[in-house]
Amino acid sequence: MSYQWYARATLAAALALAALAAPAHAEPRDPWVRAWGVNTGGQLGNGTTLDQPTPGSVAGVARSNVRELSAGGLNSSTAFTLALLGDGTVLSWGGNTSGQLGNGTTTPQGFPAAVAGLSGVSSVAAAGGSFALAVRGGRVLAWGTNPYGQLGNGVATPDKDGPATRPVAVQSLNRVKDVSGGCNHSVALREDGTVWSWGRNANGQLGIGTRTDRNTPQKVPGLDDVVAIAAGCTHTLALTAEGTVKAWGLNSKGQLGNDSTEDSPVPVDVQHLDDVTKVFAGAYQSYALLADGTVRAWGWNGHGQLGDGTTVDRTTPVPVPGLSGVQELAAGWQHALAVLVDQSVLAWGNNSNGQLGNGTTDSSPTPVTALPPGSGATRVAASVANKSSYAY
Repeated sequence: MSYQWYARATLAAALALAALAAPAHAEPRDPWVRAWGVNTGGQLGNGTTLDQPTPGSVAGVARSNVRELSAGGLNSSTAFTLALLGDGTVLSWGGNTSGQLGNGTTTPQGFPAAVAGLSGVSSVAAAGGSFALAVRGGRVLAWGTNPYGQLGNGVATPDKDGPATRPVAVQSLNRVKDVSGGCNHSVALREDGTVWSWGRNANGQLGIGTRTDRNTPQKVPGLDDVVAIAAGCTHTLALTAEGTVKAWGLNSKGQLGNDSTEDSPVPVDVQHLDDVTKVFAGAYQSYALLADGTVRAWGWNGHGQLGDGTTVDRTTPVPVPGLSGVQELAAGWQHALAVLVDQSVLAWGNNSNGQLGNGTTDSSPTPVTALPPGSGATRVAASVANKSSYAY
């Protein structure tokens, strides 16, 4: 019996016991990370592949130990999740057809397990596509699928030639403080306020003025005071130090917020926005959290994911009525989540797989309650290309 086999078996047994200890339907104030919605790939981390219409526990992962949680994947079976722990290590679970769990295999796993050899991490991003990013010591690591060069390691690798099932180094980029992943492109924010991007660029989502894919990081021109970034499926947002928002890439649904539906391969100003503190990108929609705790939304709204009570696309930001006291937000494929200062979690948009967490599969163009006040949740997560939700 090898030590590696014994270690894996011991970890699996511990996680199974943790799953038994954690209730199938989490109590409002239990200590675990909560997950709900579609679960075909095991992305809810409860050891099953059954969809869940109410928040349940992720096996053995206490929210007090999670610094950052990120969800990714292009469809129900490839969806996966990463959790950055307080000690700088990373857990992964869910689909793994492209090595997106980073564990050296392409075998899916329904329970969280450590990404071997990955430590000292300060930020993670599970991309909308089946790949992932991590920041360690100011450098970026990446793994998973790479047909468009989204791993940034100087090559574009067709999936038939095999994905990168373990982290590889992104080339020529240091002093990075945050990363974000779209469906097939990657974005990094450096400490000096500059933005760098790589991967697919068919819609100008790299922001470099062309539509040519790049397999190494490229600097986005004209941006040197950025404090936050967010990648949608095929568009990108950047928040400046002055509280204004820039956007670029696909704009077919008005997700760039500049009162048009024309794509832009360079950053444009999102109109009618001031005092923005955070930005969030869904698949083809965008959101901004303002200093007063209210939310503005724009772009695709076919499933009510803008939360304004309609299903009309918006080319400029509109308020989400009745939503205040928001401290964090997350945007998925066709739904969105918000956590309020009272620790309640609200959700709106498509609910075909229970991703709104209110025990139904009825969609809602206005916010409904997934977790009540005092739930303990302070942050939320969702994949820009999938229908699962998380609170921690």
